[in-house]
Amino acid sequence: MPTKTKKTAPRTKKIPMTPDDMLKFQLVSDPRISPDGGCVLFAKQHIGSKNDAVTNLWIVDAASGGAGGGGTPRRFTSGGKDSHGRWSPDGSRIAFISGRDKPKIQIYTMRANGGEAEALTKFPEGAIAGFKWSPNGKMLAVAFREQDPDWTQEAGKQRKEKGLNDPPRVIEDITYRMDGDGYFNKQRFHLYIVDVEAGTHRKVYDKDTLGYFSYDWSPNSREIAITTNRDRRAIINLWNFEILRLDVKTRKLTKVQNVPPGIKESVCWSPDGKRLAYAGQDSKKTLWGCHNSHIFVCDAKRGGAVKITAGDDYCLSATTLSDTAEAAFDANIRWAGNGKHILCKIGWRGESHIARVPAAGGRVAFLTAGHANWNFSDLSSDGTRAAATMQSHTKITEIHLVEFQGKQAKTGVLTKFNAPLWKQRRISEPTMKWLTTPDGTRVQVWMLKPPNFKTGKKYPAVLEIHGGPHAQYGSAFFHEFQVLAANGYVVFFSNPRGSKGYGEDHCAAIKGDWGNHDWHDVQAIIEYMKAQPFVDVKRMGVMGGSYGGYMTNWAIGHTNDFAGAITDRCVSNLVSMAGSSDFPNVPDEYWEGCAWDRPEALWNQSPLKHLGNAKTPTLIIHSEGDLRCNIEQAEQVFTVLKMRKVQTRFVRYPRSTSHGMSRGGPTDMRIHRLGQILDWWKKYL
Repeated sequence: MPTKTKKTAPRTKKIPMTPDDMLKFQLVSDPRISPDGGCVLFAKQHIGSKNDAVTNLWIVDAASGGAGGGGTPRRFTSGGKDSHGRWSPDGSRIAFISGRDKPKIQIYTMRANGGEAEALTKFPEGAIAGFKWSPNGKMLAVAFREQDPDWTQEAGKQRKEKGLNDPPRVIEDITYRMDGDGYFNKQRFHLYIVDVEAGTHRKVYDKDTLGYFSYDWSPNSREIAITTNRDRRAIINLWNFEILRLDVKTRKLTKVQNVPPGIKESVCWSPDGKRLAYAGQDSKKTLWGCHNSHIFVCDAKRGGAVKITAGDDYCLSATTLSDTAEAAFDANIRWAGNGKHILCKIGWRGESHIARVPAAGGRVAFLTAGHANWNFSDLSSDGTRAAATMQSHTKITEIHLVEFQGKQAKTGVLTKFNAPLWKQRRISEPTMKWLTTPDGTRVQVWMLKPPNFKTGKKYPAVLEIHGGPHAQYGSAFFHEFQVLAANGYVVFFSNPRGSKGYGEDHCAAIKGDWGNHDWHDVQAIIEYMKAQPFVDVKRMGVMGGSYGGYMTNWAIGHTNDFAGAITDRCVSNLVSMAGSSDFPNVPDEYWEGCAWDRPEALWNQSPLKHLGNAKTPTLIIHSEGDLRCNIEQAEQVFTVLKMRKVQTRFVRYPRSTSHGMSRGGPTDMRIHRLGQILDWWKKYL
């Protein structure tokens, strides 16, 4: 008999990544494992037909095949504005935050096996920062902030009917706005208890003057531990956090004694109810986060906090930046099921991993490995499983299962939403190298070549400088980098001094001293770029956002090595920024002096002082709604460069966008931004 020829499916021709691929991304986040460890609940977002972010909750089976197994993900909610899904302690119900009935955002509940969503809460118009189930499943602790009565939608509607203008904001507290959160005036988040059966709510804590606090239920559901700042000048005295125990029934507050001053967050109660763990620092010098964030453990009644990670030079708030996920600088810690260890996320050398440390103190042990960016959430009831997210240079975030097995963790992927797109796209993978600067500092740098790279050809190159400055680039998917590589540019990115992930000395080396050690490291990277035989040294560009915009401004005022520059949401004048940012500069803390009568240190480190030397054609990108680096920072750069007759373009995005627009703003604005970047580089590189 003749042999039958097996037909093979035609191979899909892969094409380079484009700005419009943003419309195709399926972004997953906030995975939560069910109490029995059998399912994972998570949020999935995609861009809808009207340029809107559609977010629903999904569930995937995690039990059928162990780590790496699982069933087909299925959509659990359909409101389109659903997030923060949380399992009830017995796993029978799921509560979540939904904006389906704006302007009043509420908490809804559904049976875990499906059904109709029912509104549980009846909060007035405002914002819900999050909530936690009580261990007995009868209550929710909710952080809620009521909208200023003058700024509700109903008040706006009534003014419009009467032909009245928007009201003035009468401000007395220096904390009245926050980038990404907007203007909230004197309103603050307070803690409420919601009765799960009746849906009624009552306020139990309203003493936090900063408005951002962490909290956790005691195992017996009678108390809530709160890390809070009650200082009347909390934004200035950020170190003045304390730990309070709140009696849920009587509202009595008991201060936990013998804990050091310093920022405190992510408080969590031990499984036996005898101890508290939290992340933070033990210093009155907050210093913009250039010092390490550690884990502390104390007795829940007697206090006496002990820094259990003191033996390691790691930071719990070291964040790997990406433009396909929000930058989260909060520490992530959880008690292991047996109460003998604490699990945490550690950012180190461009990676983020799940780690474990003995609750009594000891060395940190990494449980995950590889060039990846891991994060995890709560554990199953028996403490053996957790849900996690993972991304890498070449993989966008997907949901994973983590199984803790002795001193190791077994991991496996549960979702592959972006696999169909990845089969159609040519993704570049960077190479990594350690450079040694003239003063002996080792700096990690990555190089991303075009996907169709050809040996012997000269390419234009772009140096990307990250923001923060106390953050890190690394093993996270960066759409912008891939788009640049796809358009024929060799992309260089690195972690010079000031970056997290290399120990406290590396990070704190630029405390109050920008434009010095960091600039020396950037210059070493520039020389490395020039030394590559495939880089056309006459077609090199520099770009960055936030602090990366600062360093871009600094670079064009100190060198003519670049044929073009792009400064995004930048810092240009540290004197004026001291009072125009949502985080005001505290005199003689991070920087020496102050803006009003001792501005010398601030001015000497301001790129604006040196822009009279600039000749590099520069694209300026900024959002009018940026409350972190006010748009006046960009306006000053634009004015100087125009006065100097430097080729300059200023792209101003509307007030509806904020400092984080490039990673979380409206999709049409983000695509437009990438188009402007490509157009500028095409013109000058």
